[in-house]
Amino acid sequence: MAELSKLTIAEARDKMRAGEVTSLEVTQDCIDAIETADVLNAYSTKTFDAARAQASAADTRIAKGDAPDLCGIPLGIKDLFCTKGVASQAASNILDGFKPEYESTITQGLWDRGAVMLGKMNMDEFAMGSSNETSVYGPVVSPWRRAGSTKELTPGGSSGGSAASVAADLALGALGTDTGGSIRQPAAFTGIVGIKPTYGRCSRWGVVAFASSLDQAGPMTKSVRDAAILLEAMCGHDPKDSTSADLAVPNFEAALSGDIKGKKIGIPKEYRLDGMPDEIEKLWAEGRDMLRDAGAEIVDISLPHTKYALPAYYVIAPAEASSNLARYDGVRYGRRAQLQDGDGIDEMYSRTRAQGFGHEVQRRVMIGTYVLSAGFYDAYYRRAQRVRTLIKQDFEQVFQAGIDAILTPTTPSAAFGLGEMADVDPVQMYLNDVFTVTVNLAGLPGISVPTGLDKDGLPLGLQLIGRPWEEADLLNSAYALESAAGFVSKPDRWW
Repeated sequence: MAELSKLTIAEARDKMRAGEVTSLEVTQDCIDAIETADVLNAYSTKTFDAARAQASAADTRIAKGDAPDLCGIPLGIKDLFCTKGVASQAASNILDGFKPEYESTITQGLWDRGAVMLGKMNMDEFAMGSSNETSVYGPVVSPWRRAGSTKELTPGGSSGGSAASVAADLALGALGTDTGGSIRQPAAFTGIVGIKPTYGRCSRWGVVAFASSLDQAGPMTKSVRDAAILLEAMCGHDPKDSTSADLAVPNFEAALSGDIKGKKIGIPKEYRLDGMPDEIEKLWAEGRDMLRDAGAEIVDISLPHTKYALPAYYVIAPAEASSNLARYDGVRYGRRAQLQDGDGIDEMYSRTRAQGFGHEVQRRVMIGTYVLSAGFYDAYYRRAQRVRTLIKQDFEQVFQAGIDAILTPTTPSAAFGLGEMADVDPVQMYLNDVFTVTVNLAGLPGISVPTGLDKDGLPLGLQLIGRPWEEADLLNSAYALESAAGFVSKPDRWW
């Protein structure tokens, strides 16, 4: 049986339980697909032998009749997650050769449930980027192309490898992380589903830190149902993570009724940007109509501090990054620069970091160090934190007024070409996060659902933002939107 890699997680689960296919068969088909897709550069490390062993063990477990939903499901794991004995570099030269002696809480939970690891996914270095071009492994190439063009496109970032692998059917699902949109933006660019849960819903222990108060792990999948299945396995309280919420994890899949009658969906006026492409505005209007036709009430709302979100984010995130990345000094693990006679510890630090960090990481560390420095802390960092509080209050007031979810575009455009942003102001690249960073600043759950194609045949997504800790309700609203949109487009196989 061929093309098993094209199955969704739910389909594969049901077929395995019915004895129609085995995990080993599905896993091998994914491996075969990966072997023919090196041009996409989605995988930074392949763990095929271990995957086959995990799949065989999963088949034995399934045959006994008492296996969790994810048992036997082959997945890709973003290189930001520490995986025991497997290279975990965060796509950075400074962690060259680092193989952890421990497993992240999330991946350990997946292996305990019988999931299969196909390998580690390429990404932007330390999750800093919106195009997957800052990776030490080289850029990931999107499986999508503009109609009539051979131009290589970005899959988005920083979870570009995860997005490309799911869109190209190189894995049934993948793990990503989202600090300012790094799950949702690549999901929109590649025509898949990506959800960032409420901050604290998933453990951050064993996940390489970028900005600790913003980072959250989440699933990237082919459907909303698959996102519900994978997210449930990723969630849960972890005493090793002080920010992990001690809350019960619902059965997210069971919540997918598609019934949103009476739900109030907010449309924030501040997300109508000057110069926004007509096709993004049209897609947003169609999304409103879809949800209204499904029985939801559409309500115009205001989130007045949205316009300050991007500058606040690009103060807070680099500040936290500069603190987190200070641990990479060439002493305990990872790369150490070759020293010259007479060099002391200061030279070792500076040479190691200069050689180990890429230009984008260096830029953000320098920005972060600057805004935290004496004389600028109050002017920048403290002020940005105050703005963050106001943004959070905007959302709280809207939800207190009865809004159940908020509908916005996910990105201001479809995927752009690799290299097209190389010679422009870095701020232009940062603008890719304009619709997503507010969700991280407020600690809310957000999901991107593919809902249409642009004039060049590239996927576009819409974002739903939910109430804190109500991922089940958010997923159901996304399920209704997915059902109404009927998005089934896949990239033409050119690789």
